[in-house]
Amino acid sequence: MSDKNLVTWACLISGCSHNNMPANAIALFGRMLSEGFIPNHYAIGSVLRACQMLGASGSGYGLQIHGLISKTRYSVDVVVCNVLISMYGSCFLGSVGSKYARHVFDGIECRNSISWNSIISVYSQRGDANLAVVFFSRMQMEHIGFGFRPSEYTFASLITAAAECPCVEDGLLLLKQLLSKIEMSGFVRDLYVGSALVNLFARFGLIETAKDILHHMGTINAVSVNGLMVGLVKLKHGEEAVELFMEMNDVVRLNLDTYGNLLSAICEYSCLEDAKMKGKEVHGYIIRTGILDGRIAVGNSLINMYAKCGSIDDAWAVFRLMLHKDSVSWSSIISSLDQNEYFEDAVWSFCSMKRVGLVPSNFTLISSLNSCGSIGWIRMGEQIHCEGVKLGLDSDVSVSNSLLSLYADTGRVTESRKVFHFMPEYDNVSWNSVIRAFSHCETSVIEAINYFIEMMRVGVNLNNVTFINILKAVASLSHVELAHQIHSLVLKYHLMSDSAIQNSLLACYGKCGEMNNCETLFSRMSERDDVSWNSIISGYIHNEHLVKAMDAVWFMLQTGQRLDRYTFATVLSACASVATLEHGMEVHACSTRACLDADVVIGSALIDMYAKCGRIEYASRVFYSMPHQNIYSWNSMISSYARHGDGHKALELFTQMKLENQQPDHVTFVGVLSACSHIGLVSQGYKHFESMTKVYGLTPRIEHFSCMVDLLSRASEFDKLEDFMAQIPVTSNILIWRTILGACSRVSGRLMDLGKRAAQMIIELEPQNAVNYVLLANMYASGGDWVHVTETRLAMRDAEARKEAGCSWVTMKDSVHVFVSSDKSHPDAESIYKKLAELHWKMREMGYIPETRFALYDLEMENKEEVLRYHSERLAVAFVLTRKSEMPIRIMKNLRVCGDCHSAFKYISEIVGRRIVLRDSNRFHHFLDGKCSCNDYW
Repeated sequence: MSDKNLVTWACLISGCSHNNMPANAIALFGRMLSEGFIPNHYAIGSVLRACQMLGASGSGYGLQIHGLISKTRYSVDVVVCNVLISMYGSCFLGSVGSKYARHVFDGIECRNSISWNSIISVYSQRGDANLAVVFFSRMQMEHIGFGFRPSEYTFASLITAAAECPCVEDGLLLLKQLLSKIEMSGFVRDLYVGSALVNLFARFGLIETAKDILHHMGTINAVSVNGLMVGLVKLKHGEEAVELFMEMNDVVRLNLDTYGNLLSAICEYSCLEDAKMKGKEVHGYIIRTGILDGRIAVGNSLINMYAKCGSIDDAWAVFRLMLHKDSVSWSSIISSLDQNEYFEDAVWSFCSMKRVGLVPSNFTLISSLNSCGSIGWIRMGEQIHCEGVKLGLDSDVSVSNSLLSLYADTGRVTESRKVFHFMPEYDNVSWNSVIRAFSHCETSVIEAINYFIEMMRVGVNLNNVTFINILKAVASLSHVELAHQIHSLVLKYHLMSDSAIQNSLLACYGKCGEMNNCETLFSRMSERDDVSWNSIISGYIHNEHLVKAMDAVWFMLQTGQRLDRYTFATVLSACASVATLEHGMEVHACSTRACLDADVVIGSALIDMYAKCGRIEYASRVFYSMPHQNIYSWNSMISSYARHGDGHKALELFTQMKLENQQPDHVTFVGVLSACSHIGLVSQGYKHFESMTKVYGLTPRIEHFSCMVDLLSRASEFDKLEDFMAQIPVTSNILIWRTILGACSRVSGRLMDLGKRAAQMIIELEPQNAVNYVLLANMYASGGDWVHVTETRLAMRDAEARKEAGCSWVTMKDSVHVFVSSDKSHPDAESIYKKLAELHWKMREMGYIPETRFALYDLEMENKEEVLRYHSERLAVAFVLTRKSEMPIRIMKNLRVCGDCHSAFKYISEIVGRRIVLRDSNRFHHFLDGKCSCNDYW
């Protein structure tokens, strides 16, 4: 048009605004002003609606237009002011928008019902129910007799205020009061108001009230039905929601949201099999009616439904057959795969999503990161982390929490610390995740405690997950006082009834040696689950109360309590710790009767038990009979062979493990390096140690350095040992220096200076540990330095360090028989000493010469021989030989066997023609026909 007047401009602006073209409307308004036209209230109202449509991005234009009209007659025009109120409510967040809207409202001289509805709507959208109600009351009080009655829009805004109310109780109270007012006004039958009421009452869980309103509504539509269905799904009344759909399907024209709600309802069925069946029925109906064709949202809902019902194959089939997929489709299938523990497929699906050019959302990243953490794919997890940084999603608190979990699950404590430090905000999950990360790392447990204290200091609410994580940290420290303080906090937060926390407290007190507290807590538990029993049994085992542990197991069996895989594994671990083969075999039989003998957890525990009880052939049989092995099975078998001195078999098994594509971990390499140490393979040990970092990306830990120190010292490679010591990152570790001191005590005083340095370090770190003084005294004794031996023993007495008495024991059918050196308290002492004298005489005839250097006392030669002759392991073997049997002799010793007894046992095995299996604190020795399995390299 060549000639445009004011009406033309106003119509153009209004047209753009009504046709969802807000930017064009604002541009036309600017052109109208530049051509000298003074806008009327229709043009102003239309352009302000356009600003309102733009939201926050239209706030600047809205302020300019308000400034333009502020000195004109339109500044008090009720139509313009009503639109200004709505514009400020939509364009400005929080209290700023309500403040500007209130200012405009107060400036209106003659308000109409739209003015009141607009200001009430502004406060309702912000959840400010108090002010919304205040204005509602003012509206009624100020206009009595003027016909200002609340409309459906008024009530709809107030219902929104109740929904957005921060306090649920206040919101529900307001809703009930509104219902009374609405019933009096007759608006219950109104479709708009009635649907809002149904939706909100259903969300609050008042289903019967929502149903009653639905039945009193004049007309209902899909929105009304959807509101009630959402409430039923929220309350997990899936069957009832499906019945509602069936009832309304022929009455109301339902929309796509209804089918989404229906599929969500199926997920809430009490019986999973019924849910799958109903899900397939609905899927068939959707296909027959053509609803699925081209509707991505319905396909996404089907994926979620099948995934939550555990039918991941059906979910995957729906995804594959979808003609069009959006980001939600990919997020749904990735989340479904992650939830159903198809972790590798979830990660590869994420990669496929990237290849097709779709941008992942925060939900996609969360599921992908969780999958990476679950299978330990740290490299892929780091790549997804980088993707999150590029997309700016790393600042999302939920994504950051997933990153914390990823790095915690993979033992990356430093990365966890960095992620937490750079998070812009923290929620409860963030604090719990970082505490969990540090509580699982032995070297950073104190840091977990510090984070817990900081969490309390900043006022974050502690929940059951917080206490479970911190109790694990306290258990690692075995800090009794701290355990009591955490217990007090649990009581303060009224969480003592939570079974998971009770079980965590049981485990914590067990690790702290507080078995009285454990038993009291266990006796007061109203319900005991498998974890409770496992925790109390583990506590008994940890504190060496094996009899009580076994009593608890038999009690469980007698009362019909089902033992799970972890109970069996825990008890087998107990049997292994004290080498009670008979009990271990009984537990094995119980697991077989429970049809759990093929379980990989129990299988790994059986391997460990049989190996520690000296039956390496049984351990091997269990290993090779397992349907499949996991990392724990391989580690148990490799470590068992190494412990029994069969290093070559351990290394062969390690090679087989790699051929079967089982990735080794830190524990694997402890077994491998121990095997190399026991058979003196120095170069091969170095090769495996270096492969940890170069091939497998594993950072060596203290136990690996200790194995290497042991390997070099046994092989007398002391020059290499000094060089290797310089490479160890932690030079003040007790385990390393104790290993060195032990090596120095075995080489007859040839490394006195190094031994003194090692002793100084460990005594400074652990002045009350008697083992440190014993090793130092043994080193001086092996070099004949009896003056320093005496000084060391005096120092041990001054430090009040109590030495563990050396003892040996054998398990017979009647009981366990324990012996100490020169012990004559046994009922069969006379026959034992007689048998020992007989053996000694035969050994002398065969050429045995006592190695008196192992008698670590400054005595005459005859007295030294006397001391050696009556060591506890010799008394034990003599006792067994007083009984008639041809079975192998199995002896356990709590300390390292001395060299003279090792030599004597070779002679005894040849004299009696029986296998003797001796387990000391270091390893197993198998004696047969005058030879030992260690080939005297130990």
